[in-house]
Amino acid sequence: MMLLATDLDGTFLGGTAEKKQQLYQLIRNHPDVQLVFVTGRGIESVLPLLHDPLVPDPDYIIADVGATVVDGKKLNPVVPIQSGIEQQWPGNFVIKRKLASIPGLNPQEVPQQRRCSFYYDETTDIDAVRQIASELQCDVLTSADRYLDILPQGVNKGSTLTKLLRHIGFPEDQVLVAGDTYNDFALFESGYKGVAVGESEPRLIDAVKSFPNVYMAALPGAGGIMEAMAHFQPFRPYHRMVEVPAPDTETDSKQLLMVYHRLPFDTDVQDGLPKRIPPRSPNGIIPSLLGFFTSGRPGIWIGEEEAGLLGDNPDLTPHIDREKYPNLRASIIPLPKKDIDLFYRVFSKEAFWPTIFSFISKAKFNHDHWQHYLRINELFANRVAEEAEPNALVWIHEYNLWMVPAFLRRQRPDLKIGFFHHTAFPPADIFNIIPWRREIVGSLLQCDFISFHIPRYVENFVDVVKSHAPVKVLSRINAAKQFLTYSCALGIDKMTKLIAVGDRTIRLGAQPVGVNRENIQRIYDDPATKTRIETMRNRTRGKRIVLSVERLDYVKGPLEKIEAFGEFLEEHPEYHGKLELINICTPPSQGMKVYDRIQHEIEQAVGRINGKYSSLEWTPIRFFFRSVPFEEVVSYYAVSDVAWITPLRDGLNLVAKEYVAVQGLLEEPLGALVISEFAGASVELPDAIRTNPYDIRDLKDSLLTALTMGETEKSLRMKRLAEIVKHYDVQRWGQDFLEGLQNSVRDHSEAQETA
Repeated sequence: MMLLATDLDGTFLGGTAEKKQQLYQLIRNHPDVQLVFVTGRGIESVLPLLHDPLVPDPDYIIADVGATVVDGKKLNPVVPIQSGIEQQWPGNFVIKRKLASIPGLNPQEVPQQRRCSFYYDETTDIDAVRQIASELQCDVLTSADRYLDILPQGVNKGSTLTKLLRHIGFPEDQVLVAGDTYNDFALFESGYKGVAVGESEPRLIDAVKSFPNVYMAALPGAGGIMEAMAHFQPFRPYHRMVEVPAPDTETDSKQLLMVYHRLPFDTDVQDGLPKRIPPRSPNGIIPSLLGFFTSGRPGIWIGEEEAGLLGDNPDLTPHIDREKYPNLRASIIPLPKKDIDLFYRVFSKEAFWPTIFSFISKAKFNHDHWQHYLRINELFANRVAEEAEPNALVWIHEYNLWMVPAFLRRQRPDLKIGFFHHTAFPPADIFNIIPWRREIVGSLLQCDFISFHIPRYVENFVDVVKSHAPVKVLSRINAAKQFLTYSCALGIDKMTKLIAVGDRTIRLGAQPVGVNRENIQRIYDDPATKTRIETMRNRTRGKRIVLSVERLDYVKGPLEKIEAFGEFLEEHPEYHGKLELINICTPPSQGMKVYDRIQHEIEQAVGRINGKYSSLEWTPIRFFFRSVPFEEVVSYYAVSDVAWITPLRDGLNLVAKEYVAVQGLLEEPLGALVISEFAGASVELPDAIRTNPYDIRDLKDSLLTALTMGETEKSLRMKRLAEIVKHYDVQRWGQDFLEGLQNSVRDHSEAQETA
């Protein structure tokens, strides 16, 4: 049994990363070790630590230099002690008014309760301060020749700790106190075994060096606490240091671990037997990520798979082309189908998906499901920790794995962790409705590099972090080099590049995913594609084609678009028989019930509009509710006059870029791109026609603009867009991300920049 009552700054949070990890892991590994934070900080300033996954959770917190005492889980006041302190306190306004005439005394603008904290200098008459405080039945505490606290009489770190120990009935001979400045003196004066850690304030050292109960440590911070545990006999059994390998700072690993909830292959039944096959979606993110291993780079792809999917005799050799990816292998996490469904199709889609895209009325939060989510994330982290070489690069994808960095950093502090968000990232007032927001932010802050599609999402993330912890912005850059600033809804002029939170420095990036140009070129050049394009052109001759390609999802705004198209036909009868909307709507994964209602509403709207306007020769809306092979989609891109991409929200929208890429291959591109202002790609594609999907009139007007635009202007716009898409393709995206991850570790000079 042991209780560690420790100051925070310079003590529990001080010392080397290795010593802190040893101490923190020791506490976690011994449930009989109780932890009490005893700090000069206010509770508000302690909160960020409670959701730092590396810092052990305290059982109690004594804050405000002893004036506040709460339990560490619910932060409820320890009432008998707290109420007594409250009754003694004359109030902050009274004290500040009484001390207003004292020169050199300036209030500290920090969260504080039942105490008044000031800065003082050589002009301050400390005796006068003490006299006024005494009249108010308060004490004065100074430290570091700079800080001055007014506290209720008899209240300090030591007295409050003593009351707490008596309240919980903890034996005083099993207590170790630790500190480094003079405001910790009362802890040592109370007679408990104590340690003044290395590099303590000289005034504290002079005051306690003759105390027989105080050990003077050589090492600073956590290392000094570990020294004291070895020195004092009652704590020696706990001193078996957790073995933490010294970080290998000399070796840079070339290994890349791709951490994604999907594997780089699919499973199909052939001749009655399950087989590994290449991924079915050649235009998806997985083939793009596989491309980073074509050069022979060593890597491991970590993903989940339904347990027993391959039957009784599974072929555990993953289908990864050895010629293309000679040094890449998959590490499979088998999960029961019900676990995958709950993790991905239920919880992630019901809790996080609507919140990410600001549809908060659709969000459902289930605490039992959150525990399941944590277990799955921990499985991923454990597998990464087992597989990774020292100093390997770890690239984690998507919100499904938000908590992996928290579990991983505890086990492998040597790894370079990067995280890419393929979705949007919402503003702070939206994100913060998530009940577990602090845990998620604490986890993401364990990354070295965090990247998003566009600068707006970066700034949203920074605002979220600012609502949870003190943030120092170390570097900002202009966004205008690559992105629109003032001319669209998601524009922003400057982007944060480097932040410091506590003792961590995190690099941020905006890197919109690009298209796989080589794959699109290959499909376009295929004779079968040329034939299909010619057939489509013959079938649609005399008609203008408006194309919409999307997954069935309320965030894509499919119903709003169809209703707008119906109104467009009503207002523009000149297009009857001459305009056709081809809407390719990919069904969601099986088991996702959240989309059943929107599917029914879309089918009703399509039926109503077609029923009203169709003739024997013309059907205004051709609605395909099925997955269409990408080869066929490329053909639609080539023949369509307008791509009408109007999601209510979208992290990026790769369809818009694919359309531009195909149009750029035509001898004379004459298509027009209409894109929602709330799709991330809109800030990257300045020559697109932007529209507000929440304004049905604007939806109709933007479509009319695209249909009536002159051929010369359309061609010039599309050529400029094609140059952008060609330049920043998926290979460039991946290279930029990996470069950002590597620089986050190597480029320490950035930490010296100022905003």
